[in-house]
Amino acid sequence: MKTIMKKFLTLSLLFVAALGFAQEEETSKLSISGSVDAYYQTYLTAPDNEGVSFGTAFAGKSGFALGMANVILGYEGEKAGAVVDLAFGPKGTGATLVESDDFTNGIVNQAYVYWNVSEGTTLTFGRWNTFLGYEVIAPAGNFNYSCSYLFSSGPFSHMGLKADFALSDDVSLMLAVTNPWDTNDISMTGEYALGAQLGFYGQYLNLYYDSGKNEGLGFEIDYTGGFDVSDSFFLGINAAYNDNDGAGFYGAALYPQLATSDSFSIGLRGEYFALHGDGDDLPSVFATTLTGSYTVDNLIIKPEVRLDALTNVDSGEFYGKFLDNDGMPSESLAAFTLAAIYSF
Repeated sequence: MKTIMKKFLTLSLLFVAALGFAQEEETSKLSISGSVDAYYQTYLTAPDNEGVSFGTAFAGKSGFALGMANVILGYEGEKAGAVVDLAFGPKGTGATLVESDDFTNGIVNQAYVYWNVSEGTTLTFGRWNTFLGYEVIAPAGNFNYSCSYLFSSGPFSHMGLKADFALSDDVSLMLAVTNPWDTNDISMTGEYALGAQLGFYGQYLNLYYDSGKNEGLGFEIDYTGGFDVSDSFFLGINAAYNDNDGAGFYGAALYPQLATSDSFSIGLRGEYFALHGDGDDLPSVFATTLTGSYTVDNLIIKPEVRLDALTNVDSGEFYGKFLDNDGMPSESLAAFTLAAIYSF
């Protein structure tokens, strides 16, 4: 009888432990996602060499090149969780401002913990990608493969604390305190930045401020949004103004996108971007990017043609370096890009 009772007690304890583990599994969830992208790029109006570039973030190589391989690990509990986003490759190092293109270097793109304080309030602590701008770092989240000047000019990530408030189903508010612009690890000067985002029916007004010292960003106001013109036609919009002690940039971009079938869409990005500050006729650029997007399962193939045209380039330093086929300075640059992106 004692032996039977011992076995019964052991089985009962194992059953209770298994039941508790199963309940924990139901309330906690581990997720794994990410993407891999590569591309081929050739300049149509300039030689394919390192001296030529649009001056925007990422996709700056000619020939065959790697974009980024990233893995996002998320663990979600009933009230709290954590996310780690590891990025490898040139785009990963560029997004985190690490001076290396070594594929073997593991780069922390995002790493944060969060607490769902209530049904409509979430606190996030750590490093998270920026709330400014229409575009994002991960290429699977953008329609165009190359990036805009507006996105390239702002911060890519923030290190700090933010609070998200769901005021209703269609209205949201985010408030943040972070280290200054792109000083993601620590604040060396004791300065901090403030950020805010007001969301209203899919339209977002973003604000950012730091002192502007130590190559800070200063003040930026940014609008990001868009409208479904029809079931197959979407128009995205981005506009921003930045000022840092009387100098900075401003611009606007439109993103019309048309879905011609379940697997193919075509989209255009038209962007005007200009510098402002001391002096007249500072450099500006009008960039036009036409992108096709063909989807096969989780693979996206993106052929893209881009043409950037500069004005007043001799009146001040601009981001990129435009050359013609003879290697001479030029006011325009065109390129063809073929990208492949796989998401999982």
